[in-house]
Amino acid sequence: MVIALLCPVGRLGAEEAPPPEQTGPLPESSLLETVIPNEIETLESSRNYLSGKIANFAGAIDRFFGGNRHYQESNDSVIQLNLTRVMGYGGSSTFKFETRVNLKLPVTEGKFRVLAETDPETNIAAEPIPGSTVLRNKVVIPRSAAVAARFATEEKGVWHFSTDAGLRLPIPITPFVRARGRYSKPLKDWRLNVEESVYWFNSVGVGETTQIDLERIISAPLLFRASSNATWLHDKQNFDLHQDLTFFHQLNNRTALRYQAGVSGLSNPQLEVTDYVLLVFYRYRLHREWLYFEISPQLHFPKDKDYQSSPTLSMRLEMLFDESR
Repeated sequence: MVIALLCPVGRLGAEEAPPPEQTGPLPESSLLETVIPNEIETLESSRNYLSGKIANFAGAIDRFFGGNRHYQESNDSVIQLNLTRVMGYGGSSTFKFETRVNLKLPVTEGKFRVLAETDPETNIAAEPIPGSTVLRNKVVIPRSAAVAARFATEEKGVWHFSTDAGLRLPIPITPFVRARGRYSKPLKDWRLNVEESVYWFNSVGVGETTQIDLERIISAPLLFRASSNATWLHDKQNFDLHQDLTFFHQLNNRTALRYQAGVSGLSNPQLEVTDYVLLVFYRYRLHREWLYFEISPQLHFPKDKDYQSSPTLSMRLEMLFDESR
């Protein structure tokens, strides 16, 4: 009995005996396995924090300025009314009225939407801010309106995709289709946005627009964005090119400024610059979250005037009907 009891205890003690202490340095492989994951985890946490900070601040800037990216990707229903007047080079003596409607359907989590808009051909590009430059190398088209259905899906802060199918008015009514995708990636202190749009309109044919943005927070109220844009239309067999360097400066929760230098060009029949532009863009929130006023003095240097300075003044009143109060 005593032997039977002692034998298991002896075995158990042998199994649980602690290993001999390591008196020498840890093997190199053990050091790497311990240090590298910790370093990577710390680096990844810092990178995710900075990426999120850039994305949130850039999103707030686009939202305040009424940027096209925010309008396209917002999950809220909104009606946007703009009344714009341009004086000077590229302007006219009449007011320009624009409207866009983006309504999410209930019980679809924003994936299915109904759209209505004026001049649908002008909403295909991924311009940083609508109306930022008077002269863009776009096809001149008659005034029109459109209604469309949209399906959209996203992973917030990483990618967004939408596809539209609609009808363009007035008579004769013609169909159109367009698809848009955007992907974001952090690059250390920067964030990269790549945006692609493909479309077909009866008025302009098949086309494609690519925009690449690099963003960086300079300080808490100051964001820098470099935007490269190229639009190709099959009927023209030509690339319309545009480059913007922009600083967004948020003064307070009612006021923001944008300082921008841009250049436009064409690829065919030869690569040439068609316009240089310098501008300051001031946006003021007049009332709550739905009434805004904008004024933008601009200085153009167009090719058709032998690159002589041509001043322009643009003013716009914007009203938003959404869930904000």
